[in-house]
Amino acid sequence: MAASSPLPVRDGVNATRLRLPASGWATAQDYMLHRFGHVDPDGIRRRFAEGEVVAADGTALTPTTPLGVHEDLWYYRDLPDEPEMPVQHRLLHRDEHLVVIDKPHFLPTTPGGRFVQNSALVRLRRELGVDDLVPLHRLDRATAGVVMFSANPATRGAYHLLFERRSVTKVYEAVSALPTTETGPASPVLDRFPLTVRSRIRKDKGILRSVVEPIPVEASGRAAGAPVRTRRSNLSHAGANAESRIELIRTGPSPGTLAGRPVAHLRLHPRTGRTHQLRLHLAALGLGIAFDPFYPELLDPADDDLVRPLQLLARQISFTDPVTGQPRRFASDATLQEAPRPEDGGRA
Repeated sequence: MAASSPLPVRDGVNATRLRLPASGWATAQDYMLHRFGHVDPDGIRRRFAEGEVVAADGTALTPTTPLGVHEDLWYYRDLPDEPEMPVQHRLLHRDEHLVVIDKPHFLPTTPGGRFVQNSALVRLRRELGVDDLVPLHRLDRATAGVVMFSANPATRGAYHLLFERRSVTKVYEAVSALPTTETGPASPVLDRFPLTVRSRIRKDKGILRSVVEPIPVEASGRAAGAPVRTRRSNLSHAGANAESRIELIRTGPSPGTLAGRPVAHLRLHPRTGRTHQLRLHLAALGLGIAFDPFYPELLDPADDDLVRPLQLLARQISFTDPVTGQPRRFASDATLQEAPRPEDGGRA
């Protein structure tokens, strides 16, 4: 269970927690200077001098508080200068228990890295004046679509259980560029849709990409003999831990940035929620999502290209509300700019 902060949310942002070692430095301030003194040593000393650093019970730490007295400390970090984020969420639903938004591409769900104030969570806390708001699940910054937040600590656990028990149905959509030959688009896998893909996915802390580990063909949903690119691993493989159902909506020429290139518009039903699961599964089928910088190949880091968003959308989420017992369904109105249109010759 996450530790409860003794400091309230300030301007939409939580206080930061720092775990303290039992020994090695004379004071808690000395340890904090060791960890972060290269960033702002004067700011650290000022926080301790002015009582802005507190223990878990709210007691203010002083510059001479010995190390080993407290297991952790809490403080407000200075908010960084952030890149402009010219995108805006849309509020889909709000009641005393839930807040649901349609998140745009490029907006992170929660603070992290370069983006703190320009995250959906901090923006919503400020906009709605609800400091207790927390996300019930997350979308990658690159992915657009429906995100749910809990607004009431008293009922939060009931909604968390929905996700833990996989009692929430999610539907995504994606657009993938089709391989081409001299005679036109060529992707034999299209003839196999709808299909179910199973794999074993591993995500290591500090590594950008998830990796697919080999499992027996009969457990994967692939055709026998189909190659799978993997990285070497010394881990044992206990079978599939990720499953996605994939359906073809339409193929046709892209009306967007891909300028007439043949693409496939796909509907995705993830039955598990591994990091980058849908992106990996489509890449493994030779249908990497358009404008994906991670899969199938890791591209060099670049600034956000707002005209080339990842073509992945969390279209819909549905469940039985654990508080009211009523069926709930929330859907995004967003469109994927590269999705083929029927009037342009798209084929269902």
